Amino acid sequence: MSTYEILREFAASWGTIYFALIFFIALVYALLPSKREAFDDASRIPLRED
Repeated sequence: MSTYEILREFAASWGTIYFALIFFIALVYALLPSKREAFDDASRIPLRED
């Protein structure tokens, strides 16, 4: 087995797990009740008139 195949297999398995973990951390952060007010305020920025 060549070095390329070993690294490709490692990236395919652990890379997927890594990105899934990052996704779930970001999802939990976005859905925290303590962050609701900040995200609601940020969602209204485009509708504000200066």
